[in-house]
Amino acid sequence: MKNISFYVLAILFISCKKANPQDYIPYINGYWEIERVVLPDGTEKEYTFNQSVDFFEVRGAIGIRKKVQPKLDGSFMVTNDSETFTLKIENDSLRMYYKTRLAAWKETLISAKENQIVIINEAGNVYFYKPYQKIKL
Repeated sequence: MKNISFYVLAILFISCKKANPQDYIPYINGYWEIERVVLPDGTEKEYTFNQSVDFFEVRGAIGIRKKVQPKLDGSFMVTNDSETFTLKIENDSLRMYYKTRLAAWKETLISAKENQIVIINEAGNVYFYKPYQKIKL
């Protein structure tokens, strides 16, 4: 229960700062890996290693999200799967609207900065992303 309270307070604190959601957009671009996920019941799952990384690219109000797999030489194996999204500012929040042949959904970008992006999906799962760092042997 403590985890839920902490994250709810953190989200409220972030949202009360009245950050301009438009300012988040430049930080979305790039390779991001999930650091941890907090579920609505407060359960937290840490990701110490990710086999795939999310690549985001935004141009204007349209973006793509693609899963890529890092290779040891620093390049990426790119899958054929990608999702297009539209950015909209609603209720002082930056929303990412996705639509595929099979489904439509939205996510809310809670915060974005150089070293972290935080996204909450419709199920209430909060995803904390960190910039991808090349594998060092």
